[in-house]
Amino acid sequence: MTSRKDARSRKAACVRLLFFAAMAFDAASACAQNSDTIRQYQFEPASSGYQIVMKEVPQPVAGDNEVLVRVHATSLNRRDLNMLHRDYDENTGYAGSIPLSDGAGEVIAVGQNVTRFEVGDRVAGTFFEKWSDGAPSEEALWSDRGGNAGGMLSEVIVTHEDGLVSIPDHLSYDEAATLPCAAVTAWVGLFKRGHIEPGQYVLLEGTGGVSVFGLIFSDALGAKPIITSSRDDKLERAMEMGAIGTANYRSNPDWQSEAKDITGDHGVDQVLDVGGRDTLSKALEILAYGGHIALIGGLSGYGSDVPTDAIMWINATVSGVYVGSREDFEAMNDFISEHEIRPLIDRVFDFEEAPAAYELMESGDFMGKIVIRL
Repeated sequence: MTSRKDARSRKAACVRLLFFAAMAFDAASACAQNSDTIRQYQFEPASSGYQIVMKEVPQPVAGDNEVLVRVHATSLNRRDLNMLHRDYDENTGYAGSIPLSDGAGEVIAVGQNVTRFEVGDRVAGTFFEKWSDGAPSEEALWSDRGGNAGGMLSEVIVTHEDGLVSIPDHLSYDEAATLPCAAVTAWVGLFKRGHIEPGQYVLLEGTGGVSVFGLIFSDALGAKPIITSSRDDKLERAMEMGAIGTANYRSNPDWQSEAKDITGDHGVDQVLDVGGRDTLSKALEILAYGGHIALIGGLSGYGSDVPTDAIMWINATVSGVYVGSREDFEAMNDFISEHEIRPLIDRVFDFEEAPAAYELMESGDFMGKIVIRL
């Protein structure tokens, strides 16, 4: 039999072990907080637009209401190419700023007034650092990450505690890094603005991040997703993921008719329109009575003549969607956790390979999300 003395001895040893483990963890956190330098990518002017260049810079320190995050993974969106090519306002300068809006990591230090997070928490950055809930303000919309000091392509970032969310327990850092822009956009377009219901037909354009998240969310809810692509292999993959029908817009320029046939001539109830000028009119052709279109992207260019009379006749709604708030992110995470949803990651690059990740995004030869692991 084990004596009480032996039991007490083992208990004391365990207590000492836990004490020294805690000391080591605190020391590691302090070291991370006080380390002299970190690596991060920054935009630098190039012959056309920008290039991203790795720099060694002083590590930031958390202020009173700020959190220091060791970034473990980031992901790309089409917006990041637009910024690289300077497709947005010519007066906007990104030189010296940090790329990418999406990233996830571990809290390594907190300011003295921080209440939402503790060292060791797993978090993702919100797309807008200053949009917590409710309707956006001008200030909130100007706080979008990437191309500023809040960019995520950095070994360590500092941000106000309100600019972070906890990530679902079942997701890896790679998976969580895909959520802030594309997933929240799809969620807001379908659930918050579209009020999607089980059984509804959902049109998803292409197989990029927003559309694939729309496919995953729609399938999880019990809706009926229909997806388009220029490649049959991607359409086959979409069917395996839950699509009830597909249309190849390259082999069939009148893909909208094919999509409507899949609905039994009912039409589509929800549309995530990422195509812009070349797709909106086709989506409107097959929109069901009372249907909803979320205007999200402009892959074929922005600007289109919207037939307001047709929209009024079928009692439809059209929403402009630019990602969403922290509250939206948290509501989406609840849904992701409830259904144990996992994002589709096409390829993971090492931190040193970040330029190659941009090249893959530029090629379009991917499905879902592209991740850079730090």
